[in-house]
Amino acid sequence: MVRVSFWKTHSLGNDYIVVDNRNRALNEEELPRLAAKLCERRFGIGADGLSLIYPSQRADVKMRIFNPDGSEAEMCGNGIRCLAKYCFENGLVRKQSILVETLAGVKALDLKIEDGFVKSARVNIGSPSFKAEKIPVKWDGGAFINRPIRVGGKTVEATALSVGNPHCVIFVEDVEDYPVRDLGPLLERHELFPKRTNVEFVQIVSKDKLKVRVWERSVGETLACGTGACASVVAAKVLGKVDDTVIVRLLGGELTVEYRGGVVFMEGPAEKVFEGVINL
Repeated sequence: MVRVSFWKTHSLGNDYIVVDNRNRALNEEELPRLAAKLCERRFGIGADGLSLIYPSQRADVKMRIFNPDGSEAEMCGNGIRCLAKYCFENGLVRKQSILVETLAGVKALDLKIEDGFVKSARVNIGSPSFKAEKIPVKWDGGAFINRPIRVGGKTVEATALSVGNPHCVIFVEDVEDYPVRDLGPLLERHELFPKRTNVEFVQIVSKDKLKVRVWERSVGETLACGTGACASVVAAKVLGKVDDTVIVRLLGGELTVEYRGGVVFMEGPAEKVFEGVINL
């Protein structure tokens, strides 16, 4: 039996189990099954994802993150802030600026610290990509920006892009009444997206504010999604709908996203809920 210590964390209600696996106590082959077990909300700890810490040759630490269905994600904007909080407060990386290796590259975070605790973090997400093969999307007509997709008996205008993971952004008049839970899973698994996609339903409030609901790949609708907020702002900026800095209102709260000079920055909170030990 293996006893594993963990933190339960969240950012705006998007919750993650964080485990220090630098000693590789967890069997690599069992990680998909373990993620599904631990993330289950009635029989496990319960979370939107399992976040694991590893040594890195390229950064201070490496993050691997698994969805509740056992699939591995390239990057997670909320999860990476929670992982950085764990690393700082447990002394793994005792710096205000931290580099985290992900499957989407090395990400730089600036931590906001009060009384020795990380309250929030600003993440350099990097440059978004509209290249079909990078997203990926099955499309050979240039950038997939404001293009029609037939789904669920209706046609929607969508913008596909990658901010380290795939996103499909749709602008709507009223996000609260929009059938997110009907169209979200259909778009996630649409034939255009060979690796599936995250889906953002976005309402323009003003030049500096968006309201967003997110259907996350492999998870379903979540209270917040960091990369989803970033993708929403990038798509809105490309279409001339917003300014450089935007407040993104999600179901769980607000994130600040800046898209300037071709680079995306995101800032938001990271919270510890509790810590514990589980027998595996």
